[in-house]
Order: sequence, then C-alpha cells, then structure tokens
Amino acid sequence: MKSRAAKTSGSPGKNEAEQAEKPGFAARKVAADILGNVVHKKRPLDGETDIASGHSGFRSLAGNDRSLVRAIVGASLRHRGEISEIVDRLLDRPIPEKTGRVLDILHIAIAQMLFLEIPDRAAVSLAVDHAGLDRRVRPYKGLVNGVLRRLGREKEDLVSDLDAEVLNTPDWLWESWQTAYGEDTARAIARAHQSEAALDLTVKSDAEGWANTLGGQVVGAGSVRLKNKGAVDTLAGYDDGKWWVQDAAAALPARLLGEVRGLQVADLCAAPGGKTAQLAAAGAEVTAIDISKGRLVRLKENMVRLDLQVRTVVSDLRAFEPEEPFDALLLDAPCSATGTIRRHPDVAWIKKPYDIEKLAEIQRELLDRVLAWVKPGGLLVYCTCSLEAAEGEHQASAFLERNTGTVELEPVQASEIGELDDVISTEGYLRCLPNHRAASDPLTLGMDGFFAARFRRS
Repeated sequence: MKSRAAKTSGSPGKNEAEQAEKPGFAARKVAADILGNVVHKKRPLDGETDIASGHSGFRSLAGNDRSLVRAIVGASLRHRGEISEIVDRLLDRPIPEKTGRVLDILHIAIAQMLFLEIPDRAAVSLAVDHAGLDRRVRPYKGLVNGVLRRLGREKEDLVSDLDAEVLNTPDWLWESWQTAYGEDTARAIARAHQSEAALDLTVKSDAEGWANTLGGQVVGAGSVRLKNKGAVDTLAGYDDGKWWVQDAAAALPARLLGEVRGLQVADLCAAPGGKTAQLAAAGAEVTAIDISKGRLVRLKENMVRLDLQVRTVVSDLRAFEPEEPFDALLLDAPCSATGTIRRHPDVAWIKKPYDIEKLAEIQRELLDRVLAWVKPGGLLVYCTCSLEAAEGEHQASAFLERNTGTVELEPVQASEIGELDDVISTEGYLRCLPNHRAASDPLTLGMDGFFAARFRRS
C-alpha cells in the first residue's frame, strides 16, 4: 500500500453533514482526538475522559457512546505496539502528515477490527468518513481506505507472528522489567496489561456478605472483586457508604500499620483517599495531607459519603511541619504509576525514563523528611504503585543504609495480607505484580503493581 498523499486534495463530498451524523461517527472522532492528545501531547487519559472537565466532545456524548470511546481508546493503547507494527507492514514508507492525525484514525479503526467486537465494515466506513471530513487528513482518505480494507483481507497473516508482549511495551520499560524480574515474569506482566483490570471494593465490614450481595468474591486481604462491571454509584451499598473502590493490591499497604484504633496516623499524599478511608474505618485519628486542593476536596466528599471523620491539610510535604509527631505514617509517594497500566494504559506511553529519575529523587527527599514526624517506636510505611525498582526496592534499601541505627525494616508477614505469600520478597518487602493472583482461585489473576516497605523508628 503506497503511503504518498493523493496529488490533489479535492473537496469534501456533498453528503458531508450526513456522514458526520452517522451513528457512531461522533464517538470515533472523539476517540481519535483523545488518542492523539494522550500519545502526542502526553495528556492523561483520565483527564480527557473526566465527565466534568475532560474533552468537550467526550462530555457531549451520550452515556453509551462515552463507554464506547473508553473501550476503543483503551484497546488502542493496550495494543499500541501491535497496531503500529501492523501499520508499518501495510505501508511502503512513513506517512508524511506531521500531526499524527492519519495514524490516530488508523489506530482507532484497527483497534476495533482486531480487539473489539465491532464489524470491520463499520470500523472501515467510519474511519474513511472521518478522513474525508478532516482537512488535514483528506489527502490521505484513499490511503486510509486501502490500508484498512487490506487488513480486513489479510488479517490472519498479518497478526499471526506478532510478539504482543514485547511490541506493546515501550523498550525502556521492557528492559527495566527484564532486569528486575527476568524475561518470563516481564512477559507475564506485559500479558496482564493486555486485559482490563477488575473492579475491586474495600468494605467497612462483612466482606463475604457484600461479595454475595454484589455478585463477587473475596480476594486479597478482604477486598471484594466484582465479576461484572457497571455504574458504581448504582450498586447496593454505595449511597450508604458501605464500601469504596480500591484495587486489592492498593488496599494492602495500610494494613501494614497493624492495629491503629485510637492512634494518631498521617496519610501523606493522601488523595484520592482509599487508604485514608481504610485507616479511619479502622478507628485511627487520621490526618490526610495532599498538595492538591482539588483532590482533597474530592477526598472529603468521599469521606462524607462513607461517614468517616478525618482531618485534611493542603500542603507540600516539603514545606509542612506537624505540631507533634504521629504514632504512625503512611507515605504513598508520588511515582511513575507503572503498576497501574492495566487500569491506566496511557501510563506506558506518557511516562519516560527521566520521569523515574526525577520522581525517585522526590521520594528520597520525602522519606528523609518525614522520618522525624513519627514517634520513636512508631511505624512508617512507604509505598508506590510502581513496578520500577528505583521507586521501590532500591529506594527502601538506600533509606535503611542512610538511617542505620535509626530505623529498622519490619518484614511483611503473609498473615497480615491474606496469606498472599507470592507478593512478599526475600527481603520482607511487599511487591505485587499485575500477573499475581489476588487469591487461590485462578479466576482472580491480576492486581495493581505495588511496592511497600515497613520501617520502625528505633
């Protein structure tokens, strides 16, 4: 398939308005817009699909079309490497169009043709219409049509030898995971990223009862994993504040503080508040500190729904000074979030190696600063939702070396975290991977990537 543009751009067809009003057209156009904003402008997918402040076209769609956009963009990002390889195989030379718009339209269409239950005919037709109505892409309308129709004819041959795990993982991440975990585990992690994350809930009490009520099962250390996804705010118990959404792995670090009833506990970098809620529900007197006023507003709204009392403070931890030390601290430090790629597939494509270096330095600074905020004999739990050793194991071991005689590592015990032996490292750290099982049942495969280390101040 030749990639050169047509010699003349021509003019849009007479039925331009009719094409734009075709069922599903608006959703595909918005999907291409959002994909472009994520991969070219590095805008987080959550921000683009926020119903209150996200992409204007997305906000104007009906609910079912918004769900379709999320599914298409999600598939496009999870399988971005495979799709890019397929496009390269179908083109003789790179497309000279500079904005990436042609590729965005192709990626959106191919994601539907290969990874979603959408007929090829619909995906091709709407992509060609989109190309014809976009002045930047109009010269390539014929190319879009030819590429997609050829894919429809040669689909099996084109995808039969693709190494999905490697292709769908940026090179720097693949190298990082191979170094840290070995090739077999790196492949298992990448394979887990190709499917959507489960919906897990943390309940105030009676996990088994809520699992039965909501049609789920108990996983991890008492989380409830739902078998079917749906609108969260329509589920039983939501309005009554009986539970909140939180991945089974994300619910583990707060448990490492042990019995907190009556203790003064600080949740540092607290928003969106899942760990804050855990600590408050367990009877701690919680101070939730976060640099973002807006995120703390959302945290407070969640605490009102859950009927939990917490103190909130808007502050940069590097400028904050507590009035007196706390009994325990939970530092969920800013990180690359590479452990959440199943849930946030954009992370793989908007983060870069220098982000890890910059964030690791912030983590080091925060760890050293907050150590003095915990009383002698008290616990400090450091955690990140990262798969990178620089933000986990290396950070923890360096902290211990810098503070020899001041802090001691208190190894994690399986009995504290639902007997999940596989997520405890030889050093005694908590290290969850996306390919780990959340329970003995094979159907519970998958959880967020998380690291946590527990220190006791001497």
